[in-house]
Amino acid sequence: MTPSTDKPSTDRNQQLFDRARQIIPGGVNSPVRAFRAVGGTPRFVQRAQGAHFWDANGQRYIDYIGSWGPMILGHGHPAVVDAVQRAVLEGFSFGAPTEREVQLAEAILALVPSMDMVRLVSSGTEAAMSAIRLARGATGRKRIVKFEGCYHGHADSLLVKAGSGLATFGNPTSAGVPPEVAQHTTVLEYNNLAQLEEAFSLFGAEIACLIIEPIAGNMNFVRASVPFMTRCRQLCTQHGALLVFDEVMTGFRVALGGAQSIYAKAIPGFRPDITVLGKVIGGGMPLAAFGGPRAVMEQLAPLGPVYQAGTLSGNPVATACGLATLAEISKPGFFDALSARTRSLVAGLSAAAAEYGVPFSTECEGGMFGFFLLPELPQNYQAVMKSDSAGFNILFHGLLDRGVYIAPALYEAGFVSAAHSEQDIAETVAVARAVFRQMAG
Repeated sequence: MTPSTDKPSTDRNQQLFDRARQIIPGGVNSPVRAFRAVGGTPRFVQRAQGAHFWDANGQRYIDYIGSWGPMILGHGHPAVVDAVQRAVLEGFSFGAPTEREVQLAEAILALVPSMDMVRLVSSGTEAAMSAIRLARGATGRKRIVKFEGCYHGHADSLLVKAGSGLATFGNPTSAGVPPEVAQHTTVLEYNNLAQLEEAFSLFGAEIACLIIEPIAGNMNFVRASVPFMTRCRQLCTQHGALLVFDEVMTGFRVALGGAQSIYAKAIPGFRPDITVLGKVIGGGMPLAAFGGPRAVMEQLAPLGPVYQAGTLSGNPVATACGLATLAEISKPGFFDALSARTRSLVAGLSAAAAEYGVPFSTECEGGMFGFFLLPELPQNYQAVMKSDSAGFNILFHGLLDRGVYIAPALYEAGFVSAAHSEQDIAETVAVARAVFRQMAG
């Protein structure tokens, strides 16, 4: 018998991935982590500090996903670590109210004036799902309007793509979602005023809510135009529908008051009816929230008929982490410095791409950024889909191999933290320049 020449991999990431695939579907607990879109082996994180993490091989990376947004202070911020350690000593979970739940709710409401009351939950999906149920309960209507390319979690009614026309039913984008659920969801093109007008003309009296990411971070980074957002607000008001702002990604990330504070500067009197929050408010712990005016929020149990509950909602360790994070980002000058750091990164990347003639467009707000291998910024999902996916895979692996970690998918935004230094930014741009040179050659 000829002896096998196959040798066990010495790559610890590969070893862990092989083990994981035997017992976890796809080897991961959230699909994008599997690197299916870009190929290769996922990096299994061993530890993180500041703007960096180290994988199972001990390789260091500059981290631009920051746990997909929550780590706005960077990993292991001393004030946050101290707050969490003190909370852990008091108890992990009680299933009963705590003072910190009240404190965190007060802190959130102080920063987001569109909300009079807020309910804490454990994930963005849970918050968005609950906001939809609340909107339906408060209005007595079934239909919801969402936009192609916006992600609001994996609740059934939100995993829906557009039908062949506005008058046709939406189509489930996942097995296991009944058509009977999908038929109550109307999916429109982002930033398309004509479709928006048509939808409200056809279904205005049926619409419980319109849910939107004001900056769509699951199309990489696509901003709703001011005229489009203005009309969303006007049509919801005119037809008695609720405007739901999904700020799981943008909340406390693009500005201290979230994306809605940016639109409020451009649209007099602007405010959403319900806001969905997550990521930053938990500082990296499982925590999310939804809130709105008192009259709407009092429809929730135990005051009203709309049921929502959660065993770990308002978890005492998570609320400690969130409170410490909000305290740090509320300090004077925090967002000015974070925004400047992010602008420095995207300007450097743009200049590096231009140097080698690589089509490239980019935009940012606060500590959130996105880029496309396109000459102009797209305004909707169909335009995003025209981006050079093969080129992105080359860019992704070129950065990864040189110690820079961006999202392993063409359609995901990136995040800069307060821990990213000028040296980190300069190193990233230098690495990108080398990859762009490779792509041009």
